[in-house]
Amino acid sequence: MDAAVTRQGRNSYTLFSYVLFTFLGYLVIGLSLSVLPIFISKGLGFSMLVAGLVISLQYVMTFVMRAYSGRIVDNQGPKPAVIGSMLSFAVTGIILMCAYYFRFSPIISLALLIVTRLLTGAAEGMIGASPINWAIMTLGEKHTAKIISYNGVACYSALALGASLGVTIVRHFSFYGLGSLIFSLGIIGFMLAKNKANRTGAGEASLQKSFWSVLASVAPYGLGLALGGLGFATISTFITLYYDYHHWQNGALCLSVFGVLFVASRLVFSNAINRFGGINVALASLAVEVLGLTMICLSTHPFLALIGAGITGLGFSLIFPALGVLAMKTVPAANQGSALAGYGLFIDISLGVTGPLIGGVADSFGLNYIFPFSIAIVLIGLALVFWLKMNKSNH
Repeated sequence: MDAAVTRQGRNSYTLFSYVLFTFLGYLVIGLSLSVLPIFISKGLGFSMLVAGLVISLQYVMTFVMRAYSGRIVDNQGPKPAVIGSMLSFAVTGIILMCAYYFRFSPIISLALLIVTRLLTGAAEGMIGASPINWAIMTLGEKHTAKIISYNGVACYSALALGASLGVTIVRHFSFYGLGSLIFSLGIIGFMLAKNKANRTGAGEASLQKSFWSVLASVAPYGLGLALGGLGFATISTFITLYYDYHHWQNGALCLSVFGVLFVASRLVFSNAINRFGGINVALASLAVEVLGLTMICLSTHPFLALIGAGITGLGFSLIFPALGVLAMKTVPAANQGSALAGYGLFIDISLGVTGPLIGGVADSFGLNYIFPFSIAIVLIGLALVFWLKMNKSNH
């Protein structure tokens, strides 16, 4: 009994040491996520569409880097990808300070912000699945669902903390303080990764499939993730502007509440995927996400919108691990790095498309229409996952 408890404690500490990299990376991402849209639109004078495009460049670059990151993990192990990610995050902090310095010249400032988004996207592409693979290689595949779930806790708790912290830092220390913190977090992550032992791929190279073959295998589940992710992406990119449009205060708090409920769902329902099956958990999660988005859409008071954001986080929480466990089963062990990278591409697509798509809806029809549009997209995701369930039961 004591040996089992000791082993469980040791495994938990090991898991924490790997998902810490995810926390640091997404803390950096969250720090700028809530302040850049307003800085671009109000500080530099560009449209909401431009703000959305600039924010979304991060996810486009993440998309590009996923395949490269997956190959690094399968062939060289996760450590090089994590180290490259942390160094990229550190550099973005320096360039962000330069962008703020040149705010008197909107074009130069915007160009530098574009560079920060591209570098942040490259860093996210390398950090996205690497800590998960590192932990799976260390602890074993039987812990996959738990590792994916707790990695998500690290990811979204970091985004939640970063969203509010970023607003506070910019208010009191300007973007110079924000850039300095981002640089420091990247260096801390680099030092921690440098001192950890690397792990090699979990299979022979002769058994590996091409990345595009792996991508085709995980695509049905990834598409469900992408459609479900648009609701989260709408909140993360436009909620501060949505609150500002309605003359409400503390829009960034929605991201924090979303993150808190997201984390709570992962912790409370951590065993739900093993008990009820990934496909059933994904269906329930998408339905709850629709409920939360509908509440934001119908809200006439910021408190009600805050509750809606929390319910959305509660629903979105288990979609990634629920469909991810199913996606991982479609490929051999030798392709686990590429499978996670390929599956992660679909959330990048979702986040990358959301900026210009929802920004275009806002510019064309008004901000009041962004959440009805998001609800429709998530409902399509719900229908797709239901189809996958029916198709699976017929075989």
